[in-house]
Amino acid sequence: MRYILYIIAGLILVAGLYITYTVLNPKSPFDKTSFQKENMQLEIEYSRPYKKGRLIFGNKNDGALVPYNEYWRTGANAATQFSTNQEIQFGDKTLSAGEYRLYTIPNSKIWKVIINEEADTFFAISEPDYSKDVISIEVESNEIDNSIEQFTMDFLDSDSIISLRIRWDNVEVLVPIK
Repeated sequence: MRYILYIIAGLILVAGLYITYTVLNPKSPFDKTSFQKENMQLEIEYSRPYKKGRLIFGNKNDGALVPYNEYWRTGANAATQFSTNQEIQFGDKTLSAGEYRLYTIPNSKIWKVIINEEADTFFAISEPDYSKDVISIEVESNEIDNSIEQFTMDFLDSDSIISLRIRWDNVEVLVPIK
């Protein structure tokens, strides 16, 4: 009987160590990027997968990690979170202050970028409730010369416009924000 308890305790210990290791060393690390200008504060929380020699964007039949015309959580692990402390123009649409879920539907030339109210869903890994989409805009997808190994989101600032920049592999998407 004691032998069985030792085996169970050992299995629990090994499982606990494995879970701890995977949480502390994710394959797609968590990142947070923020932007502040005057009174405006923007923040993105997302996970950053690596290319690792894979086909990233393309047709599902070709084995693309992110197939064209399909929902993508825009990162890995949990859903990407977007927050703003004041009303902004996201593309050509008005977005109220708050916390949101951001997802995309990529294509070779045009991406749909969608803001969804479902920001409070714990570790949202499934598709969102589409009835809670508050904004859906289309932006151009641009091919860039250098390949980006790790998925990256950041903000660019010019005189009159801020852009949310999404880059991975040889693709760049800019979402204008005012």
